Amino acid sequence: MIESGDLKKGLKLEIDGEPYVIVQFEFVKPGKGQALYKCKLKNMVTGTQFDRTYRSGEKFNEANLEEQEMEYLYSDAEGYCFMNTSTYAQEFLNEEQVGDAKELLKENTVCNVLLFDERPIGLSLPNFVDLKIVKADPWAKGDTASGSTKPVTLETGYVLQVPPFIEEGELIRIDTRTGEYTERVKE
Repeated sequence: MIESGDLKKGLKLEIDGEPYVIVQFEFVKPGKGQALYKCKLKNMVTGTQFDRTYRSGEKFNEANLEEQEMEYLYSDAEGYCFMNTSTYAQEFLNEEQVGDAKELLKENTVCNVLLFDERPIGLSLPNFVDLKIVKADPWAKGDTASGSTKPVTLETGYVLQVPPFIEEGELIRIDTRTGEYTERVKE
């Protein structure tokens, strides 16, 4: 059990059977009366946010969250299919749960899937992924009018800026936290 005095930003709670994360937190001590804890909570399943104020002495359950290593297999009309690497059980995440990660998600990528009461609710990619460039404009030596980067399209359809010496067909490493190019990868 978590008491209201232990509330802080980033803490994950279970309220009415749903997982919530505190995205903003403020402690208020009026001149007289009990201390108040003003929280902005975000539902980790639906993404909805709301404000709620709690008094000192209230108790909460910690959300039963677990991260499981899973391998991305494919996507279809049902969603994105992931396989548990230890039990080989398959789980599906919808497009909203995958979020922006879908732009850098390639078959056989091992990810961490966030589970709430053993049902998947979110996903985090590894910090770096290696993807092949499928479309890149050629670079003319001495062409500095367009700047020091050029757009390329990756095998997942993601478009990003890279240095001009990078060519079509090369494998590059992307930082998934920023979505930016980091280096070329030797095959």
